[in-house]
Amino acid sequence: MSALAVVQVPVRIHGLLSEVGELFVVALEGLRRTWDVRSWFWEFVEQAWFLARVTSLPVILVALPLGATVALQVGQVAAQLGAQSATGGAVIVGLVREVAPIAAALIIAGAGGSAMTADMGTRRIRDELSAMEVMAINPIHRLVTPRLWASSLVSTLLVSLVVLSGAAGGFVFNVLLQGVTPGAYFDGAVSLLQTSDLVVTLLKAWLFGMIAGIVACHTGMACASTPVGVGRAVNRAIVVAFMLVFALNYVISTVYFVAFPPRIG
Repeated sequence: MSALAVVQVPVRIHGLLSEVGELFVVALEGLRRTWDVRSWFWEFVEQAWFLARVTSLPVILVALPLGATVALQVGQVAAQLGAQSATGGAVIVGLVREVAPIAAALIIAGAGGSAMTADMGTRRIRDELSAMEVMAINPIHRLVTPRLWASSLVSTLLVSLVVLSGAAGGFVFNVLLQGVTPGAYFDGAVSLLQTSDLVVTLLKAWLFGMIAGIVACHTGMACASTPVGVGRAVNRAIVVAFMLVFALNYVISTVYFVAFPPRIG
């Protein structure tokens, strides 16, 4: 390894740690004045409505074929074992525990987060953020706080859409095509799901939506003051949000399965 490469490694680590620290600063500063609802409530309503409008249809279109695909794969194996009636339980449990929060967060980061990053980057180019600071208005409190709560709320609400759409897709394949009775399709899910599964799923979705909002706002506010910089910031925000969501999902799922082992039958 060359001397230049040896020098670059600590520099890259320092840059990564600095980026993580800035994300935490934006998150804590954005949540610090949450109690002052009057200053950001209408911005929150506008952002929540925008996110719900741009993410609802994509989530449904993603979850429908996803549920059918899972039912197809699981149904083939279950048919060989003579347990086709267990397909519905496997599909719905998988949707609730893992697929729903991740799908909701990825749609939030891809459809809504990209718009947030572009909006914050455009405000930076036009010096709106600096103008707000000159007028003694904290741009994080006024702009970031409502976006964080809107993205986390909409991500949590999208979980139900993912579960219903995915279950409908699996129902069409498993019941209408494979001949499993509707009662058997839903009975497996009822016997396998626990209340803690729903609680952890909603917690995951809330955290993932919050992460998507934090990354989108921070990346937009820190982008280069050029149109090209905004485009690169949008791409960077989506990639970073995806990586953080998958990493946090692994940690939460591991801790949850150790604390609450899955129930069989």
